[in-house]
Amino acid sequence: MPNLLEVVRNPIAYIAARWTPSQRTLQRATLAALVMSVFIIVTGGAVRLTSSGLGCETWPKCSSDSLYATSEMGVHGAIEFGNRMLTYVLSAAVGWAIVAARAAKPRRRGLSRLAWSQFWLVMGNAVVGGITVLTELNPYTVAGHFLLAAGLLTVTTLTWVRAREGDVQPRPLVGKPVKQLVQVLTFFSGALVVAGTVVTGAGPHAGDSSKVPRMPVDWKTVAQVHAGLAWLVIALTLALWLVLRTVDAPSGPLRRTRELMLVLLGQGVIGYVQYFTELPEVLVGLHLLGAALVWVAVLRLLWSLRERGLPADGTVDGTAEQQSGTAGPGVTEVTERATAPVPAPADAQRDQPAAASSKP
Repeated sequence: MPNLLEVVRNPIAYIAARWTPSQRTLQRATLAALVMSVFIIVTGGAVRLTSSGLGCETWPKCSSDSLYATSEMGVHGAIEFGNRMLTYVLSAAVGWAIVAARAAKPRRRGLSRLAWSQFWLVMGNAVVGGITVLTELNPYTVAGHFLLAAGLLTVTTLTWVRAREGDVQPRPLVGKPVKQLVQVLTFFSGALVVAGTVVTGAGPHAGDSSKVPRMPVDWKTVAQVHAGLAWLVIALTLALWLVLRTVDAPSGPLRRTRELMLVLLGQGVIGYVQYFTELPEVLVGLHLLGAALVWVAVLRLLWSLRERGLPADGTVDGTAEQQSGTAGPGVTEVTERATAPVPAPADAQRDQPAAASSKP
């Protein structure tokens, strides 16, 4: 019979005391939160691209006299209210990640804190989304709404990466110059994302068919700056790939660099096509998805420059990880060092032959 007081007081701790997730379950839970953080960005873009941003005219209700969308609100109300409901799906995925991270054995406090930070980001962005509606899609609050979503995407990506690693002291896989190059690449990738929000705030897709104020800049000029940053990020990625090949870097960073280059090239093609075809909604939506995938790829590259051993059970995605696997060279060595028995003191070693000779 469960102790109801204990369940009510701290249900997550109650579950953690009685359930230990497998490594596969932990990784799936953190991956679900990551996938949903990408999905909510895309569906939020769909709200704007279908001019449904004010489909629900107020917040937290959908209208002054209804908590949910009604038939009188039409398709725009259904789209906006549907996106609000997806926040609960996102919250459920984050909740699963929180429970799985807290229940992991041995306990991983850092991973648990990362999972909890996802929850607070979701709640904070829900409030900013409400403010966006109450301010009738002010472009600056819309930009803030997206940037908070990008912050959630950052944390869910890190949580997923950390769930696939151990907790030994990080060991660098590349030298300081390569690390600095990746840090510069990450900075300009972040600038690229921010510039994209300015293009959105100044562009024609305001999020509603009514008169919505735009940022007081020429969106085509901003789009060209955005494109220039994209080319800079591509050039830095190409330079990084050449450097990694020259120094015979581990397979992990090389693989992440190739993945980033492929995503960047695809995103660049979509960006130019949408620019020269007057921003059709479908391509803008694909470009938004591409932006999320680019940021995930950049973060995975950044965190592939070090290794922290294998998870407690020595597996990733339910299969034994070898030195040449996704964790990168040297992981097996680090794990063995972390788990190797401590040698006996010299005095004890000198006493061992005598003790052995005294046995019958």
